[in-house]
Amino acid sequence: MQRRQFLSAVVGGMAVLGTARARAATSGGLRAGEGVADITPPLGIELAGFHKPIGQERRVKGIRQAAETRALVLTYGATQVAICSLDVLGTSDEMTRRIQKAAAERTGIPAENIHVVATHDHSMPTFKKIRQWGGMSPEFMATVEQRTVEAIVAAQADLAPAELSLGKCRAPGGSHNRTVKQGVARTDTEFGPQSTDDERWLDTMLHALVFRRAGKKPDLVWYHFSAHAVCYADEQAGPDWPGEVAREIRKELGLRPSFLQGHIGDVNPGDGSDWRGEIRQTVAAITPALRQAIAEAGPQRVDCLRTRGTPFNVPFDMERFEQWVDEYRCDPSKCKSGPWVDAGFAADWYRGNERRDRSVKHLPITLSAIQLGPVGMLFHPGELYSYYGLAIRRGSPLSDTLVVGCADGSIGYLPDPTAYRLGEYSAIVVPKIVDLPPYQPTAARDLTAAAIALMKQTVG
Repeated sequence: MQRRQFLSAVVGGMAVLGTARARAATSGGLRAGEGVADITPPLGIELAGFHKPIGQERRVKGIRQAAETRALVLTYGATQVAICSLDVLGTSDEMTRRIQKAAAERTGIPAENIHVVATHDHSMPTFKKIRQWGGMSPEFMATVEQRTVEAIVAAQADLAPAELSLGKCRAPGGSHNRTVKQGVARTDTEFGPQSTDDERWLDTMLHALVFRRAGKKPDLVWYHFSAHAVCYADEQAGPDWPGEVAREIRKELGLRPSFLQGHIGDVNPGDGSDWRGEIRQTVAAITPALRQAIAEAGPQRVDCLRTRGTPFNVPFDMERFEQWVDEYRCDPSKCKSGPWVDAGFAADWYRGNERRDRSVKHLPITLSAIQLGPVGMLFHPGELYSYYGLAIRRGSPLSDTLVVGCADGSIGYLPDPTAYRLGEYSAIVVPKIVDLPPYQPTAARDLTAAAIALMKQTVG
């Protein structure tokens, strides 16, 4: 967008904002509030996201940018929900439940209506057990839990009448499908009723939820995009590319956007010229897309706030798991590279899994859905391949459905059947990292079907 066009859009947006605030001030409908707390880690604790053998751990030596836990509380009538965005690699189911319980006790928001979403930041610690990809600090975990609860309490106290606007803009060059070795993946612009998981896809769409609030309350921006937060691999802590994008938007518009992670199982940031994702090109692509989405966000009629959850059992492939155990037991010397990472990692995995309870055939998780007027949100704890995120949006009765990953726990990658057939990292190595048996090759398909059914039940 040219500068003159952009300024015109902003001025027009301010006029709409004034009208929206006038309406919101007399409305008994939607209210929105935000709370923020600092979770910058102390020096010396372990960072997560890259393989570091025992004795070679990656630890915080400096702070690139402050990290935060951000909470959004929404109410409509008697319904209250809270959504938290944490600048961390991942959270466990147990940590999520502790935050939900403590926040529910202090706010009255039902625990099942509180969602804890990791940005999947590889320049921060993890709070989910992962083998040699980052250790946990119990003391820092307790701090993050406490401050997340405080952010939710602050968000509830900040509630004000609001109107929702939705903006969308594609961000080409902001992400790439890292599993496509030659050529490029097909994108959401081509995704249709006949699209299948036989091909690899990329969701380039950025969604921005803009809450225009009454009185002197600042507007709130929460946006959704699919790209690993993995540009940096040094020992400086910070929120990776979402932090850089937030800094640019705050400088340009005076707004501090909060980020919700999408479907990232096969997606890295950047245009693909660097496999991990170069920070400058990533920020240069995502920032203008978010800026445009905010400027062009259109008012949405919010006549309800509904939420619903359902249990789902992610099926394990215990036959494949037994093959791994037998392979190592028969000849450990052959298990020292490739799908086994290295000899030390393989030995550690075997020690932790040779006596695993074989009667446990699945991993129980919870899928959760929110309907905010014409906008849907689906929360799940996995790293879905792009196809499945697009398929949930396609199947949802709400065309603008944000499929939020790394939410309410962390269960690793949910790849397509091809990944298992080809022995890709996501299907064969990651289960060993997150210390779980591999999933059935069709697990992501099953979860997608359950998510679509849940969205339909929520809308009614």
